[in-house]
Amino acid sequence: MYAVTNTSAQNAALRALALVCTLSPSPARSSSQLLAEQVLEQLENNGVETELIRVVDHDVHYGVVSGPIGEGDAWPAIRERLLAADILVLATPIWMGNPSSIMRKVLERLDGELSETDDQGHSPVYGKVAVVAVVGNEDGAHNTSAQAFQALSDVGFTVPAAGVTYWVGEAMQGTDYQDLETTPEPVASTTATVAVNAAHLARLLKSVPYPPAASS
Repeated sequence: MYAVTNTSAQNAALRALALVCTLSPSPARSSSQLLAEQVLEQLENNGVETELIRVVDHDVHYGVVSGPIGEGDAWPAIRERLLAADILVLATPIWMGNPSSIMRKVLERLDGELSETDDQGHSPVYGKVAVVAVVGNEDGAHNTSAQAFQALSDVGFTVPAAGVTYWVGEAMQGTDYQDLETTPEPVASTTATVAVNAAHLARLLKSVPYPPAASS
């Protein structure tokens, strides 16, 4: 395992939040949640405190603002936990070759962070790390992660090297990731790499934050 030589970075306490964007409410089983849990387990092995939220269990309203939209909007409470975290794990199934509608809703709400800049010109999520976990029974993992990476980078997150872990089954068959007897070794090793890279980058950014935004 690559070692962080900077002592303050190495000792920085980190927190991670997984937002699981399955379409299935609890207590239904979820392959997306299973892969997210495996990412969190690897993050815990790297000294990170973790938390998981299944977004569909909460009444997140549609919109592109960070504050509440109407009565009962659950996003502000989720956002508070997100802002307390150093690492975001965004987990989604593939539907019709694309991320789930729940993930799109999350990304749309994160767009509201662009209007919340601080005195350095940074959004509240600037300097936080984001990684992606994708599952599906068809092609589309690269397309799904690419969409997520672009949106996450736009609002201020930093994606580490090898920032996605995914599993897709063979085309036109019905096996789910959660139905596999064992986790395929390539998926397990990729998940471990995602976690160690995310923790490494988050510690570095916490120790040495980005400079203020450049002005023209």
